[in-house]
Amino acid sequence: MIEALLSPALFAFFVAAASPGPATLAVSTTAMAGGARAAAQLGVGLAVGLGFWGLVAAAGLGAVLVQSSVALTALRWFGGAYLLWLAWQSARNAMVPVAGVDRITPVSGSKLMLRGLVLNLSNPKAVLAWISVLALGVGSAEGNPGLAMTTALCAALGLVIYLAYAVLFSQAAIRSAYSKARRVIDGMVAAFFGYSGLKLILTRPDAS
Repeated sequence: MIEALLSPALFAFFVAAASPGPATLAVSTTAMAGGARAAAQLGVGLAVGLGFWGLVAAAGLGAVLVQSSVALTALRWFGGAYLLWLAWQSARNAMVPVAGVDRITPVSGSKLMLRGLVLNLSNPKAVLAWISVLALGVGSAEGNPGLAMTTALCAALGLVIYLAYAVLFSQAAIRSAYSKARRVIDGMVAAFFGYSGLKLILTRPDAS
């Protein structure tokens, strides 16, 4: 257990999962707009999606998916389209004037969890990250108990990371700053999601 906690795979996974990206940005903005509870609900969905890809990679199916150009292209297009939809949601909120902020309908907890689940399930980079991390940690020996341990620890770490973002960005000072610059921040978030979605759709799998 101690060796697994000190595994280079766990550190590599932490860096990959905690680095700024669509998932962490979604949790952060949800925390600023709706508070820790809403962001945590989104984070749970993200963690479940991340854990699913971990199971796929641990079972050896991740490599099969990556080698299938049809499946990978379909996943990229779906993921890109979903990011563009998130971009539209953020852009629509950014267009609401300060005086009309009450018109922004809060997203329910179940929808937030579903949104997080779909966001990570539609991310082909998550599969590649899991394959790299598991190979770094325990190799590819079938039935290796270390493989299951590393997968479980990384999945749990993913949830902890998302919850940490939820708590951090729900602090009163950060939420107050967000409320004052909401339209600008939501506009920047929309631009980021839009760029990420288009890049995912247009970038070929073998491109650098």
